[in-house]
Amino acid sequence: MAKKKNYCSFCGRSDDEVALLVSGISGFICNDCIEQAHQIVTEAAGKAEGAANGQSSSQWSRSMNWKTLPRPADIKAYLDQYVIGQDDAKRYLSVAVYNHYKRLCQSVGDDGVEIEKSNVIMVGPTGTGKTLMARTIAKLLKVPFTIVDATIFTEAGYVGEDVESILSRLLQVADFDVEATQRGIVFIDEIDKIARKTDNPSITRDVSGEGVQQGLLKLLEGSIVNVPPKGGRKHPDQDYVHVDTRNILFICGGAFDGIERKIAQRLNTHVVGYNSVQNVARIDRNDLMKYIVPQDLKSFGLIPEIIGRLPVLTYLNQLDRKALRAILTEPKNSLIRQQEKLFLMDDIRLTFDEAALEYMVDKAVEYKLGARGLRSIVEAIMMTPQFELPSSGEKTFRVTLDYARQQLEKSTLNAMQG
Repeated sequence: MAKKKNYCSFCGRSDDEVALLVSGISGFICNDCIEQAHQIVTEAAGKAEGAANGQSSSQWSRSMNWKTLPRPADIKAYLDQYVIGQDDAKRYLSVAVYNHYKRLCQSVGDDGVEIEKSNVIMVGPTGTGKTLMARTIAKLLKVPFTIVDATIFTEAGYVGEDVESILSRLLQVADFDVEATQRGIVFIDEIDKIARKTDNPSITRDVSGEGVQQGLLKLLEGSIVNVPPKGGRKHPDQDYVHVDTRNILFICGGAFDGIERKIAQRLNTHVVGYNSVQNVARIDRNDLMKYIVPQDLKSFGLIPEIIGRLPVLTYLNQLDRKALRAILTEPKNSLIRQQEKLFLMDDIRLTFDEAALEYMVDKAVEYKLGARGLRSIVEAIMMTPQFELPSSGEKTFRVTLDYARQQLEKSTLNAMQG
């Protein structure tokens, strides 16, 4: 008599098609279905724990209360732990973010007062902390956050991406939770790269310049946008997600290379009259960026409409030697602490001589690439130890001035500089 076959109640496979079939009161389950069920339960438990700890961006955004929101001084203090210097930019950004999230909690009463959105534009050289500040604030507030590069966008009908794909990325970060997406933060980097090529409006196409600025207007001001869930180009047969951008905070950043010349030209034209000599003396020629006004952005090539939708304008200074030295060791996620943690995971205690740190800073100042240049120098010096030490069995390693100089001279960084 043939043996009766038993079947998995979930996938329907018989006992001779699976490695193990566990019997229950009124059914069976195979080993594969057990593993899948365990994975599903683990993921569900993780999400529940994250929500209980306030780690879910969508859960946090739904229960937002401005009374529990960090105050501007608290936001700046948090930024100070991760970003060195740039006090003016931190203050502007802290106030703008605080007011924005108070705005989300507002209830329009009989007075009819409705708070407008405070989008931000940050102007400063590369490697001064624009992206880091935006990312750090998003981490503090536990809201969906994404960084997009403005250079990939082109006018509709041309090769490139539509501006709506900005929201596609925010939607993906928020696990396609539309409500959480509508309270998120978007950092648009390289905003200066979509500036108009000439100061005068042109009758010809400016595919990746003024046309993209026009496309960004509706996103920045606030409107219901048809967002392709997977990004890319829109086409008629595609399903769209409708996202309201009125409560999304946009932070734009750009180096605006050469804008100091626009500022200098404006200041020189204003220095006229009896007090001209005193006015010239008061202008700090070494730090013209502090005098930036929206008029300078217009001269650079941003259209007036987009400047009007970025009401908070702040600047970041070029990092000096003192700031670069602090970046190496002081922030919570400083470059040296990151290296020490990487080696500690291999049970290796890493130390740096003070002279070696000073040498790295000197080279960063020489290369004029800000914090990014400093990191490139650290990585170039530590490449050989990172390759050799994990398999060497050594428990300690010390980076001296001679070793740092020797490693950097062998690297391609030094060859490029030469």
